[in-house]
Amino acid sequence: MRTLGIDFGLKRVGLALSDPRGALAFPYRTVARTTRDALFAELLEVIAAEGVQAVVVGLPLTLDGQDSMTTRQARNFAASLARRTPLPVALADERLSSAAADDDLDAAGLRGRDRRKAARDQQAAVRILQTYLDNRDPAAPAGSGA
Repeated sequence: MRTLGIDFGLKRVGLALSDPRGALAFPYRTVARTTRDALFAELLEVIAAEGVQAVVVGLPLTLDGQDSMTTRQARNFAASLARRTPLPVALADERLSSAAADDDLDAAGLRGRDRRKAARDQQAAVRILQTYLDNRDPAAPAGSGA
C-alpha cells in the first residue's frame, strides 16, 4: 500500500512516499507554503498522481509528550486534510525527526543552506513515514494510527 508521509511546517511541508508494498520510505518533494488552499490542492494532486492509499502526518509533541501550539496546528492540518480526502489520515509522533534528519544529511555530506532546508523537510518526512511503517500493526486497517 502506497503511503504519503507529511512533515508539516508553517513555511515548508516535506513529503515522503512509501514504495508500493508500504515497506520503505523515500523523499519525494518539499512544498513551499503559500496559501492553505494551494497546499491542499498540491497534496491532493500528489495523492492522485502517485496512487496514495493512506496518509501519515507528523505530530510534533514536546519532548515530554505534551501538545504545543505547533502540535495543535498539525492536528488541525490533519483534520482538514481528512475532510478533503476519503483516505485514512493518521498522526505519528515525530519527536526528534528533524534532528535525525539533520544527522542523515550530515552523513550524506549535503551542504548549501537552501538545498539543505528542502532536503531536511523531506528527510524528516522520510523519518516520520518509516517509523510509522515499521511500527504499524500489519493486521490493522490502513491509517489506524501509530
